[in-house]
Amino acid sequence: MRKSLLSLAVLSALAVPSFASAAEEAAEATTTKEAAPSWSLTTNIGFVSDYYTRGVSQSWHKPAVQGGFDLTHSSGFYTGVWGSTVTPNTFPDASVEIDAYAGYNGSITAVEGLGYTVGAIGYFYPGGNWDKYNLAGDASGFSQTPKGGRWDTYEANFGLSYKWLSAKASVTLGDWFGAEKNTGWDGGTSGSTYLELNAAYPLPWYNLTLIGHVGHMNVAGKLNLAADFSSIGGGSAPSTSLNNENDPDYTDYKIGLSKAFKIANADGWNAGVYYVGNTNGRYWGGRGYGGASFNGSSETKDLGANRVIVTLGRTF
Repeated sequence: MRKSLLSLAVLSALAVPSFASAAEEAAEATTTKEAAPSWSLTTNIGFVSDYYTRGVSQSWHKPAVQGGFDLTHSSGFYTGVWGSTVTPNTFPDASVEIDAYAGYNGSITAVEGLGYTVGAIGYFYPGGNWDKYNLAGDASGFSQTPKGGRWDTYEANFGLSYKWLSAKASVTLGDWFGAEKNTGWDGGTSGSTYLELNAAYPLPWYNLTLIGHVGHMNVAGKLNLAADFSSIGGGSAPSTSLNNENDPDYTDYKIGLSKAFKIANADGWNAGVYYVGNTNGRYWGGRGYGGASFNGSSETKDLGANRVIVTLGRTF
């Protein structure tokens, strides 16, 4: 989920598309004197014990399978598609997230090692829609927000990198995951921001990389605890927040180790162990709106809880 203005993050090759890697490869292609294809295609597959993104579990604290491909050009242009399984408890009628993205990576020649990236990304949830949001515990198929739209979200982003450090700012070009008046919010949430700072420091032992990340999500709106859609066939209390917390903003963090390795002389394998979480347990916890099931179940989870996650994947 998103929202940030600044964060320290580490881009795991298994958790999200790695724009930084694509930028480095493109930069190398433009400086080498050897003949090389203008276009380069890579694919990736992965497994995570819990799909956390921006400090929030998207898989209800269950394992997820992920994969995608990236197409890069020696000029710095990149585009790609990436997907992961997600929980229908958070995204009713959707079990898959598909991200499509494109942009440009470049370098600033005045400072050796300084680069930049600019791009856009769309997060899509096939079949998922707010009009499928079902109050926790109601298994009848009743919709709390019958006028709600899709979960799909679009962002523009800009980032800077210097050697093993990177920072990026992202802003939504429409409502943040469909949060607006028709879904129980105090207004539209276009312009929500996520700021992050990331580090991937190569250690001198065993091909290990120290990963660090901190980010801040700033949603341009708050949950309206008094929203009432009963006049249009919805619910009189779309919020399932038991503690009346209506502010989803948070700071998230991630720290851990990743290791590149070979299997049967095949390169491209990577494994990681990370400690993740966020600071807003009232909203994203089991008694808050963010931790409630939207899929007709009374089950709740602390989706921002501090956890250790394990990743395994390969790029080829």
